[in-house]
Amino acid sequence: QVQLVESGGGLVQAGGSLRLSCAASGTIFSTRTMSWYRQAPGKQRDLVARILSGGTTTYADSVKDRFIISRNNARSTVYLQMNSLKPEDTAVYYCNLRAVTNYWGQGTQVTVSS
Repeated sequence: QVQLVESGGGLVQAGGSLRLSCAASGTIFSTRTMSWYRQAPGKQRDLVARILSGGTTTYADSVKDRFIISRNNARSTVYLQMNSLKPEDTAVYYCNLRAVTNYWGQGTQVTVSS
């Protein structure tokens, strides 16, 4: 059974930084596409960043040049480095693993104060 566990969320002032982590188990991590999504209150869950097994990355326009997604296959972990945070980045952030079906972590809250 695939399990994803996120960590690293918290409260930060605008302009600050956070790094989210997502540790995967129950799968051959190195072959999987990994993504970060976020969902703010009253809004849909949207893709933030994605990294393929070969390392190719994509980002939502709203976070380009501020966020960096990376992975450490030896640790079966994907990261999201978030810099220059804005209040509109406030959301629950979810880790996603794409296999035959999609798997989701429990979510971690990120709150950016102004």
